[in-house]
Amino acid sequence: MKIYILILAAFVIISCADTVEPKQTIQQVKASVLEETSIVVLGNVQDAGSPQIACKKECCADLFEHADSQRRVVSLGLVDTENQKSYMFDATPDIAQQMKMLTRYTANSTNELVNGFFLTHAHIGHYTGLMYLGKEAMDAREAPVYVMPKMEDFLLNNGPWDQLVIRKNIRLHKMVEQVAINLSDKISVTPILVPHRDEYSETVGYHIKGPNKSALFIPDIDKWDKWKKNIIDEIQKVDYAFLDATFYSGKEINNRDISEIPHPFVVESLEKFKGLSKTEKSKIVFIHFNHTNPLLNPNSEESQFVLSQGFKVGRINDVFKL
Repeated sequence: MKIYILILAAFVIISCADTVEPKQTIQQVKASVLEETSIVVLGNVQDAGSPQIACKKECCADLFEHADSQRRVVSLGLVDTENQKSYMFDATPDIAQQMKMLTRYTANSTNELVNGFFLTHAHIGHYTGLMYLGKEAMDAREAPVYVMPKMEDFLLNNGPWDQLVIRKNIRLHKMVEQVAINLSDKISVTPILVPHRDEYSETVGYHIKGPNKSALFIPDIDKWDKWKKNIIDEIQKVDYAFLDATFYSGKEINNRDISEIPHPFVVESLEKFKGLSKTEKSKIVFIHFNHTNPLLNPNSEESQFVLSQGFKVGRINDVFKL
């Protein structure tokens, strides 16, 4: 009788396990070869990472000793499956892991270096990964780096970045706003100026056009209302919109002057986008989270609320077909 009860209990456990469906909001692939041209989320954290240096708050307390591999600085990868090429949007301090992730998505490729970097601006999380292409690390040969005019000037006239150019570790390609860079006959990337704290360079977002779909990438902007373009109109033009969600609300900033680090709060964006249709809301993928932002935790009430409203929260290895 005891043996029969144990067998029955095991059967019930197995049956229950089979009926549990994982909660998924979008396709997610982990280091699998992609069969279609796609965008991959390589990171979703604000420039300084998580945990953030000198942080004593609960959000970072356990992370110094137990790092979360899903917390890397914001970057998107573009995989061109037809031509076996890959590109990165921004060169972050986590470039080593991110570039390894991205190149593994490309079939029959032995490349350890992507085919190009598209930089948004000169804040630490968005370009300082270039240092690992230099003599002290990879010592790359003429890695293509796409930049706007002020960003080009900054890299050419400041060390150690100028050394990368002099030693031909990188090759700069100057872009013009609203002029597309054609990566193939089916893929193009177009820079779009956005208002941000431009101490050393201008700031751009990108319109990424693939064989079948398109995306908008704006990891940093001061406020939506400061932009000369209407963000609602821009969302309607694309299939995916990866948008700045640095702070969930002003409650996170209790020791800094928010006027010095303006970003659209997530609560502000939710209010601005609440009138969008279900289809339009589903295009929006929030990214670029400060270490204090509860959206970093997939199980937080805030994460669940954003999902319940029809939006997405960007996570590492999320894949979006183009």
